[in-house]
Amino acid sequence: MSEPIPKITVLIVDDHQMVRNGIRSFLQTQPDIEIAGEAESGVEAAEICKVCPPDVVLMDLVMPTIDGVEATALVKQISPRSEVIILTSYHDDEHILPAIRAGALSYLLKDVTADELVAAVRKAARGEGTLHPNIASKVIAALQRKNGEPGEEVHDLTERELEILKLIAAGLGNGAIAEKLVISEKTVKSHVSNVLSKLHLADRTQAAVYAWRHGVVNR
Repeated sequence: MSEPIPKITVLIVDDHQMVRNGIRSFLQTQPDIEIAGEAESGVEAAEICKVCPPDVVLMDLVMPTIDGVEATALVKQISPRSEVIILTSYHDDEHILPAIRAGALSYLLKDVTADELVAAVRKAARGEGTLHPNIASKVIAALQRKNGEPGEEVHDLTERELEILKLIAAGLGNGAIAEKLVISEKTVKSHVSNVLSKLHLADRTQAAVYAWRHGVVNR
């Protein structure tokens, strides 16, 4: 009697039910893949991971409550063994690098074929990452920029992003920045994410240190 095929458990996270249905319909035809659950938000995904950590999480980026980047970091904190594959329509730098820094192993675009998605899931279960070709080139470009002259990345910031960086360095939180610039906290959060991405930094503390170190603000 042959031994049963080990199953790769997959959690599908996307706020659109039709997308979840489509992914589930194909994946559950694979003999070595089992759908561990579905979530329509990052918060719900985190709750599922607390109860039953999956091998692989297919994570959308733009969702209500918390986005895919925050959700990825939360999932990895709760279940370090779960590998996260970002599956999204967004391929700009401001989404790619933060997602990878948050702990995502792979980054795929939603134009990926079903066979390519299955292959990425199987690779993720082995701890091997997969990057869409367009994403791979952006990651390489970002690494090359990082190895360039220190501080040159600041020139990539827009005027508003530079203003945000100065306020971060001054110790202001998102609420205070929003009030000072008369914009919403959601907009501030988006700008902060862009700043961190363009400067290749992990958090606000590093951004403040960067600003002081490279003369963005004067002591």
